[in-house]
Amino acid sequence: MSTAPHDPEDYRTVSDPERALKYAIQHVAGDRAEIIEGVITPMSPSWAHENAAEVVRRQLTPRLEALGLVSGSGNLDLPGSENWFVPDLAVVPADLAAKTEGALLPDQTLLVVEVSPNAETDRTVKRRRYGQYGAPLYLLVDRQNRECTLFSEPTRLGYAAEDGPHAFGTPVRLPAPFDVELDTGRL
Repeated sequence: MSTAPHDPEDYRTVSDPERALKYAIQHVAGDRAEIIEGVITPMSPSWAHENAAEVVRRQLTPRLEALGLVSGSGNLDLPGSENWFVPDLAVVPADLAAKTEGALLPDQTLLVVEVSPNAETDRTVKRRRYGQYGAPLYLLVDRQNRECTLFSEPTRLGYAAEDGPHAFGTPVRLPAPFDVELDTGRL
């Protein structure tokens, strides 16, 4: 028995487990679900969680408009792994977002933000994976410990630089191209 060639964008004829899992997350699990180390994880953010993401988004918006960037919570694929993340906020070039129907890759972002009520997954798995896949900046808003940490300098092992943790209420500086000081007092 032979198999037909597989178009990487066509998930209807999936032959490998990674692609099958990613097809399931997009077409079966619903709009707000992730795959974290092979486990499908439905997302149901609370209002406090959504508020924290919105606090960050509103502070970034004037700078994003000036730079031709947009923010959203679109899908991020991590090819070669059993991971498919839906960040609380990702910043990407507007022209790239306008022409991309599917997922982007972490290295196509300029900033990824995760707001977490229980940050263990975000502190370990996502921190390592976003760094390995080249997301330049990763901001962890840890609602459990009421602190923010900015990770930068992605490497094949994760992130080489860490700024924080900073207690809520302490300003957090986002470097270029943002050059924004985030007020964390309302998180």
